[in-house]
Amino acid sequence: MYFTRLPDHTQPGFDEAQHFNQFKKHNIIFHAESGNSYCDDHVGCLSIKTVLRGEETYGVDGRQLPVRRGQFLLLNNEQRYSCRISSQEKARTLSVFFKNEFASAVLSDALHDEDYLLDNPAMEAGTMPEFFQTLRPVTPDMDRQLSGLVHLLETEGYNEAMTDEYLVFLLGNLVDAHRSDMKRTGLVKALKAGTRKEIYKRLCIAKDVLHTAHGDDIDLRKVGAAAGLSVPQLVRHFKTVFHTTPYRYLTGIRLQQAADLLQRTEEPVQEIAWTCGFENPAAFSRAFKSAYGVQPTRFRADG
Repeated sequence: MYFTRLPDHTQPGFDEAQHFNQFKKHNIIFHAESGNSYCDDHVGCLSIKTVLRGEETYGVDGRQLPVRRGQFLLLNNEQRYSCRISSQEKARTLSVFFKNEFASAVLSDALHDEDYLLDNPAMEAGTMPEFFQTLRPVTPDMDRQLSGLVHLLETEGYNEAMTDEYLVFLLGNLVDAHRSDMKRTGLVKALKAGTRKEIYKRLCIAKDVLHTAHGDDIDLRKVGAAAGLSVPQLVRHFKTVFHTTPYRYLTGIRLQQAADLLQRTEEPVQEIAWTCGFENPAAFSRAFKSAYGVQPTRFRADG
């Protein structure tokens, strides 16, 4: 199923039960523009949340996660969450909800080798892996799949068979994300597998806090407290797993946001520097040139 408008939960006569019941029966895609939309309580199926323009904020397990262009949020089946868009600039959102049977069958196929699949051609859908629910970068391959899906829907309309083919490959990207998480979990220096998984989960929370507050001054104590880690634990494990420190990671977030603003807005460079959390334009220009090889004004002109 394909929708180009987000549901209005405040509309008189809106049937919440009927609306949410669709998610158990169909793969569903929402591709819509909105400047003001919200859902305070939803329990969904496995889903991908991303934006093509603007920002949408999701509430997950007491955390507020702003999804921006170039990022996606992966939510597990039966995850309770909220979502909200509230901005002058309309957000262009893209959400893909996978029917459980479909997702389970595709993920089971992706997680088994070909010999097993040949010996079990009628393999029933298995249990889906539990994904870490954290902000992630959209990879080039995933971007191609999403762009192709949007192009298909906009030019040819909704066709279930063709759409499902794209969704198979999109789920393959989720398998890649899961494998990457497992690899990073193995980098955590702890003896027990359960401890490594828990520490990685908390590091993901810390990483999301940095994305949420990228324009604010960093306070390692607050970041660590939000993740349930001491400052030494936070810095030590963050560097081991993500190969950078929290502060340098935050600087990368700020520079990515600045590059996006330079390309799609006409805001003065000084305003962009302050918006993205840099103390002054000179410090911003030095950091930007170090990362991108050119000054911000040249980057904007070349873009």
